[in-house]
Amino acid sequence: MPKKRHQNKYSKPPSVAPPILSTSSSSRTTPEQHERSVNQLLAELRRTSLKQNGVQSSYSVATPTVPPSIRQILQIPETPAPPPRRTQRRDVNGRRAPPGPPPPRSWVSLAQSRHAPPDLKTDAVGRIQHWPLPGAYAPDPGSLVDQVLRRIALDWEQQRHWNQFYLYTLPSRLRTTLLSYISDLYQPGLSVKDLRLVLAGPAEEELAQYGIEKPDVCKLNGDVFCLDLAGLLGKSLTLKELNELLFPPKVVVAPDLQDSWDAPEPISGPMKLLPNLTQLSLAVDPGTGPPISWKQLLSLASKLPTLTHLNLSGWPEPSLTPNAKFAKVASPLTGGAVQYGGTGPYSHNLDGDWSEAILVLKRLSKSLYSLDHLDLTGCGDWFPALMKESDADFTLDFVDWVGDWGKITMLRLYSGYALTDDSSRSQITRFADWIESATAVEKHIRAQRSGRGRWITVEKDTLSESARAFVDSQQFRGTV
Repeated sequence: MPKKRHQNKYSKPPSVAPPILSTSSSSRTTPEQHERSVNQLLAELRRTSLKQNGVQSSYSVATPTVPPSIRQILQIPETPAPPPRRTQRRDVNGRRAPPGPPPPRSWVSLAQSRHAPPDLKTDAVGRIQHWPLPGAYAPDPGSLVDQVLRRIALDWEQQRHWNQFYLYTLPSRLRTTLLSYISDLYQPGLSVKDLRLVLAGPAEEELAQYGIEKPDVCKLNGDVFCLDLAGLLGKSLTLKELNELLFPPKVVVAPDLQDSWDAPEPISGPMKLLPNLTQLSLAVDPGTGPPISWKQLLSLASKLPTLTHLNLSGWPEPSLTPNAKFAKVASPLTGGAVQYGGTGPYSHNLDGDWSEAILVLKRLSKSLYSLDHLDLTGCGDWFPALMKESDADFTLDFVDWVGDWGKITMLRLYSGYALTDDSSRSQITRFADWIESATAVEKHIRAQRSGRGRWITVEKDTLSESARAFVDSQQFRGTV
């Protein structure tokens, strides 16, 4: 039976669409439409779709510009100004930030992260604001002197060896400023050898090797009035080392037979390293090192009666036995346990006893009777000791703001910290307590002087409006 053969009418797809799919408008084609490329057709479709949706195209046609005089004659509208460029985000150091959203706060501030190392947390939390001494020389930020001193401080590990024969020959104000830069920028901190190198030069044996005479300390440091050692005590320097550096022990010299009775007697022992020192900064960062000894401070203060400016920012409460706060001993009379030190764990909170702190401050005031400026930033926990009284042997002990410290005209009682938007309620309450204590000290000093002494200015913190509203609401709840 023969097979049926079907002959296909079309062997390949037609190049032209069937007439059923073509519209009346598209049936009328012109040679120009066939010559257009695919990109032109797609661009036309995009424009027509935007017009149908009611959205104008954002592509602007570049038109040639015309001079203003011809534009006014031809009445051509002015070309619109280009849109302003987006401001670039910068980091703290002024560099361009990477594209994208800013990093989370926990990444930027590692101290707020619970995964941060404990040493980093301690350094961030324990640091307080240190105010510079009012008479200290400070170069302009970004100046040549500022950049050079900053570079020397950052490279101090090498500079103290390479330039050891030149550092002590710098002008006095540059040497003191260099010491403050090093204490702030050099992480290990200044040692007593570094201080002696900058203030007195290398050892006499090293100078003799190169035929250099030993400098006269009185002439070399005769115009040194300020010494900023903020952040060094308890880190790389102790008060005992500083005391021995500033006031070397006297050397007993055997008397020699003199040729004449009228000849001056030889000086026994070395001279003072800084004979005209009047401003001293011993600020520390609380909780970042071993406890500071008030006993050593009293020993140093007894040799500095001409000191006019003192900075004790961050110092702990005055105590002669700080390590015996929780220690008890058996009484030989009663056999019961008694407090070993002068201050116990509940002396301030429950008993209101500030006798030891008042005793230490009283001894300090009798030694530094020439003080004009006292900075106690970060010492808010023992502000009450500046105005309290304690019972002594048939007398009352208190800090005398009329006699011993009657010359003080500037008292700085800042907390050293700043409240942020993330501060907790307990931090705001403690901050407000410090301000209240500073205000009470200011009123006490002015009432004690009451026209018999100089006018005193007390610098302290202030609460913001939101923090003040919170404190007022807490006080109102407490009264209700």
